[in-house]
Amino acid sequence: MRMRPTLSWTPAEDLPPGTTDLGPVADALGAGGVLVLSGAGISTESGIPDYRGEGGSLSRHTPMTYQEFTGSARARRRYWARSHLGRRTFGRARPNAGHRATAAFGRHGLLSGLITQNVDGLHQAAGSEDVVELHGSLDRVVCLSCGARSSRAELARRLEEVNPGFQPVAAGINPDGDADLTDEQVGDFRVVPCAVCGGVLKPDVVFFGEAVPPGRVEHCRALVREAASLLVLGSSLTVMSGLRFVRQAAEAGKPVLIVNRDVTRGDRHAVTRVALPLGAALTAVAGRLGIPVDGETAPRA
Repeated sequence: MRMRPTLSWTPAEDLPPGTTDLGPVADALGAGGVLVLSGAGISTESGIPDYRGEGGSLSRHTPMTYQEFTGSARARRRYWARSHLGRRTFGRARPNAGHRATAAFGRHGLLSGLITQNVDGLHQAAGSEDVVELHGSLDRVVCLSCGARSSRAELARRLEEVNPGFQPVAAGINPDGDADLTDEQVGDFRVVPCAVCGGVLKPDVVFFGEAVPPGRVEHCRALVREAASLLVLGSSLTVMSGLRFVRQAAEAGKPVLIVNRDVTRGDRHAVTRVALPLGAALTAVAGRLGIPVDGETAPRA
């Protein structure tokens, strides 16, 4: 079953305003058992734009859908050309204060789990462990025919071999690592097949219009059931893949806390929404709890 792509959301009701009071977030983390659900907003301070915030990529870019990718060789050529170029910039991104603070909370035993909607690997780069990548990872590639998985680095090497000198200048980079290129810049970019069976290669990520694997969804639902509270970091919760966990937590009577500068689709389920930049907010919370955020060797609680 495929999800219908949801690219935008307009509030149909008056939502409570955001606050700058970090007390409830600090209290929840201090009590432990917090499940984190992160979105693109936590990576904006690393230079990766989000989809829907101020200046978000949806204002100039329509993400590739599963249906378009699988149904058109031309669409796949355009995607891989843009993604191959975008990876060079995307791969240089480094964890920011928000990622480091989240990792510090985990090291000190305050988190019960971490689910991310992001495909950039920055939580792991900051030192977070056992991260559930809800939408997959750009570091992997999967064959749609035989299911073989391989590294993105290996694919990049193969693409460079068959596209020597491909270095157009992109107008921007999007949250999925896709560079903004015109059709003229894509030109006759060559796509390589699966090295095992010759099938079509796809990044090991969940495209818009594609379903998150059921086993992964159930694992996340189990994490919600086990958590004391749910902390959403930098997600508008527009797509159901993340919103369903907010609804599940609220229905179970677990506190939902959101740190996001703009309104979200989950605000009416939350006990608070903190409208502050994530890096500064999470660093301030860590300070209140006496937790250092920069040293990956900080002792566990």
